[in-house]
Amino acid sequence: MTNDTDRIAPLREFVKAMTRLVERTDDEAALLAGARPLLARLIADDAWLPEECARPDPQFYRQYLLHCDPLERFCVVSFVWGPGQKTPVHDHTVWGLVGMMRGAERCRRYERAADGTVRAAGEEQVLKPGEIEAVSPTVGDIHTVANALADKPSVSIHVYGANIGAVRRHVFDASTGAVKDFVSGYSLATVPNLWDRSAVVRAGIA
Repeated sequence: MTNDTDRIAPLREFVKAMTRLVERTDDEAALLAGARPLLARLIADDAWLPEECARPDPQFYRQYLLHCDPLERFCVVSFVWGPGQKTPVHDHTVWGLVGMMRGAERCRRYERAADGTVRAAGEEQVLKPGEIEAVSPTVGDIHTVANALADKPSVSIHVYGANIGAVRRHVFDASTGAVKDFVSGYSLATVPNLWDRSAVVRAGIA
């Protein structure tokens, strides 16, 4: 657990570690491998997540930006799913890691055929707290995600290799193969303040 005067410290430390990682390499495989243990550490305890970035909406799942690298090499996002909420079939176009923190998510991967249609690939997976899934054009980029719980919200922390809210992506109609561009944006106009360490510094002044 973190000190109440600096509860968000785990996210700040994650951001610092991710910044060092993207400064060392832009190789996708190395980034996915390097980011996975960092994300595992971050989602091991959810006390750091600000309440305003964990609120569900009665109609739509929410996507809260927690941090974006100044050069847009990565971003950190909390996804909040109310009961029964799910995404359409969609892609990301960049690498990403999905870390389950609260509740559970049902994930189903899709593949795009030569004729442009998409079809389910493999069995539906249930992501539980502490588990991490990778997405990218290389390892598999098309999927749906849904809250696996019927009576409470679920929350996952996502790390992407871009400012995902500003990336042009695609949704797919699984029955017709129709493709539509979309840009997701974010559910809040503000981000948590990672850098106000004044309370901790004051506490150390004797």
